[in-house]
Amino acid sequence: MHFNEPIRDARKLGVPKMLILGIQHMFAMFGATILVPILVQQYGLPLNIQTTLFFAGIGTLFFHVCSKLQIPAFLGSSFAFLGGFSTMASLDTGIYAGMSPQDKLAYACGGVVVAGLMYLILALVVKVVGVKKVMRFLPPAVTGPIIVCIGLTLAPTAVNNASTCWPLALIALGTIIIFNIWGKGMLKIIPILLGVVISYAAALIMNAMGVTVMGADGAAVPLMDFTAVSQASWIGLPPFQIAKFDITAILVMAPIALATMMEHIGDMSAISATVGENFIEKPGLHRTLIGDGLATSLSAMFGGPANTTYGENTGVLVLSGVHDPRVIRLAALYAIVLGFFPKMADLIGSIPSAIVGGVSFILYGMISAIGIRNMVENQVDFTNSRNLIIAAVILVCGLGFSGGLTFTVAGTSITLTGLAIAALAGILLNAILPGNDYEFGVNPEGDQNRGIHAA
Repeated sequence: MHFNEPIRDARKLGVPKMLILGIQHMFAMFGATILVPILVQQYGLPLNIQTTLFFAGIGTLFFHVCSKLQIPAFLGSSFAFLGGFSTMASLDTGIYAGMSPQDKLAYACGGVVVAGLMYLILALVVKVVGVKKVMRFLPPAVTGPIIVCIGLTLAPTAVNNASTCWPLALIALGTIIIFNIWGKGMLKIIPILLGVVISYAAALIMNAMGVTVMGADGAAVPLMDFTAVSQASWIGLPPFQIAKFDITAILVMAPIALATMMEHIGDMSAISATVGENFIEKPGLHRTLIGDGLATSLSAMFGGPANTTYGENTGVLVLSGVHDPRVIRLAALYAIVLGFFPKMADLIGSIPSAIVGGVSFILYGMISAIGIRNMVENQVDFTNSRNLIIAAVILVCGLGFSGGLTFTVAGTSITLTGLAIAALAGILLNAILPGNDYEFGVNPEGDQNRGIHAA
């Protein structure tokens, strides 16, 4: 078997290797997925890590069912809703005056349930109008730069994590590069997992030697902290909580779906381009929107965060060359199981952020590289000032609005993420600027590589 060629059926590798590949995807999503509840807890709302992991797995499996088991996508916690959780945590008027953090979280989750249901409206539009008409508004001059932004907006996170301990981050990065370039057989397609395992072993040695890193308050703290691991029980149910509904919370959380739906389309284009399949047309963008939206609503209904397709796992697809959705579903099962083992969840959570940063250097960069490949394959003409303007505005919006754009409607504060602003700006400019040189269906191979082609 030639490992340089994409592997679309991992069963050829045998069950043990498939199980290992699933672990690799679990490690790729784990850091970002548990970071969302950690950040929300810092806002003062008790979003639980176990619940988050459980519904990341359940949501992923649900998405796969909705998309006919065809798309190798993992659904982890969405960062787009962090601003909404922060707003909910600080609400102290009306029914929220003196409300317990637990109840505030329930109302915030109610808003997320409604946000997830908004995906169904867009799915209906796509189904009625037709995906090809919708995709005419998303030519490669728009989707390419958006995919580039998806990777580059994550870049500061990679650097910030790596900067906590550069030697450790470089060990993780170097291990991945060495095994991806010079590895043979199975070792060549699990470089991310090897990067995590080898750098974790190095971290244990460094921690035993007394190596410290700078904490959030500027004081030196141990490289690794096993306090949570020692205190956690071995087995325990994820703490579920039923969502509550209030118009204020809905107006805070639901509009964020406008941003995440645009990101969803970009992510589907990125995965389609990565795998070389036509996922936006088959099984269809309406199916992926329904899967993502209902996975989000299901998670929030029982006290979990919103879900979204994960770029980290798209990066793993590129690096491993294994494009089999079964492997992603294994990672989803691992996440569900970890949701019932608090000690194991905390043990994986003990991975130093520097390791996550070193791994992310590769994963995030790969996503941006796919966006560039997308534009090259579609022969986007950047001597055409129209295309140049669209790409320029998308890149500046996507990278410049790092904190998003917040505005007030009817007394309610709404925040659009930088990626959502970039997507909206690109689509709008493409629709109104004259001289569109993109003709749908002229370059079927290029269109298919970005996830859509004319029949």
